Amino acid sequence: MEKFDVVIVGAGLAGLTAAYTLAKDGAGVLVLERGDYPGAKNMTGGRIYMNTVRAVMPNFWDSAPFERHVSKEIITFMKEKTAVNMELVADKLNQPPYHSYTVLRAKFDQWLGNKAEEAGAMIVTKNPAEDLIRKDGKVIGVKSGEDEVGADVVIIAEGANSLLTEKAGMRKKSLPRNYAVGIKELIELPKSVIEDRFQLNGDEGAAQLFVGSVTRGVRGGGFLYTNTNSVSLGIVVGMEAAMETKLKNYELTEDFKAHPAIKNIIKGGKVLEYSAHIIPEGGLGGLSAMYGDGVLATGDAAGLCLNLGIAVKGMDYAIISGQLAANAVKYAREKKDFSAQTLSYYQALLDESVVMRDFMTFKNAPSFLESDRIYDYYPNLVCNLLESVLYFDGGPKMRFTETALAEFKKDYPSLLDLFKLLGVLKDAYGGLKAL
Repeated sequence: MEKFDVVIVGAGLAGLTAAYTLAKDGAGVLVLERGDYPGAKNMTGGRIYMNTVRAVMPNFWDSAPFERHVSKEIITFMKEKTAVNMELVADKLNQPPYHSYTVLRAKFDQWLGNKAEEAGAMIVTKNPAEDLIRKDGKVIGVKSGEDEVGADVVIIAEGANSLLTEKAGMRKKSLPRNYAVGIKELIELPKSVIEDRFQLNGDEGAAQLFVGSVTRGVRGGGFLYTNTNSVSLGIVVGMEAAMETKLKNYELTEDFKAHPAIKNIIKGGKVLEYSAHIIPEGGLGGLSAMYGDGVLATGDAAGLCLNLGIAVKGMDYAIISGQLAANAVKYAREKKDFSAQTLSYYQALLDESVVMRDFMTFKNAPSFLESDRIYDYYPNLVCNLLESVLYFDGGPKMRFTETALAEFKKDYPSLLDLFKLLGVLKDAYGGLKAL
């Protein structure tokens, strides 16, 4: 059986970061990737937050193939034919070093894979790792088809739908409530058209999040990110909600594209690709164990993706966890001990990092974001209220405060709706605790 110092399963951001860091340190590294190339099966809305990533890998990203730096943040509340935008344009978003970039993962992951190979890592594509090899309870390698490859340490970085973390005993069977389904289209538009429609200059970009009718009132939302010559447009829906309501992905996508807030943005665009992806959204309670005897879990495979309601953070956590996993393996190699006790150093590094500090800070976010009112009642209320205030029908106009009260009374006309009102108050309290 051929043996490497480290076998990494998955050539995504976590796996390739770990591969680069370890290979640069002189370790023999094999990366097994089931896709045709790094990034071939990676689907994301297309945004990476950079400040924390720069802290763990400084001076590394200067040549990275980013699309646009995000200089404009937009949150959109939607009902069936109406939308209200909240827009942030700020100097701090538009000054280097930039806070975040949009990326196309097929291009970005191939670049990172090349960096890992230049450092000395071996990447083998079209080779999924199907099982773990154990000896005396310790992971000592992986099986890929009929081949067996040995390793001192296996780093699992195969994404959210990770069977190896279950086989390693690091995660219980996946629960639908801890995951979401992401659906994305990449729509080609000329660079000048994108800049005109979003009022951008040069490499400036926009990130837009949508909540409300985009998911027909169930847990989830929409996203749009501007790339250099395309936009990434998609929807994320809670897996449990999608199963219960039997929502059809293609219907949601077509309705979204036909909405007045979207159709003129993508007018004349050409769909280049369509993809779907599972996203971990279980928060602190949905994390797997991070280490075992001879094995570590990183990125989405460990559940390291966090939905904050107005943002989803995952790519930066993947890079950080990959780099910290590599540091833990370096420590284990120095001690020549790859037991769970030694590899627990990875957990200690994570606990000190921004990753676990964020998960602890927002530990109540998943339960708060389960409230259906967030995706139905509140977006409708915002749209109805602004529509009532700004629409003049030729008759006498009520005071704005009276208009707001009238909108509220539409939903709560009597004490019979007290329980609904209590639900709103509960959401307000839950939001304060969670976010």
